[in-house]
Amino acid sequence: MSTLDKYGKQGVTALSQATPKDSGLTATSWSYTISRSNGTIAIEWNNSNIQNGCPIAVILQYGHGTGNGGYVQGRDYINPAMRPVFDKILDDMWKEVQGL
Repeated sequence: MSTLDKYGKQGVTALSQATPKDSGLTATSWSYTISRSNGTIAIEWNNSNIQNGCPIAVILQYGHGTGNGGYVQGRDYINPAMRPVFDKILDDMWKEVQGL
């Protein structure tokens, strides 16, 4: 397993654990991809739970209107879940650059 796979899996675990659970489908629908292009590498986390064209992870994060004119407030669960993963990536990469 590459270092990037390790970070990808850590992100999936963090997101899965932090995702609000009703049916649990959104929490178990996280995945990641690693892409390399023009000297850059990126890890992208995705959620495949799409209902009627709507990404459920996004509406949980940012909120959404209801069918009767109401509004369901979003809950910021993605940023707090991913902050420790991003901090670990940054720390490990800084150590790599320094040769530690």
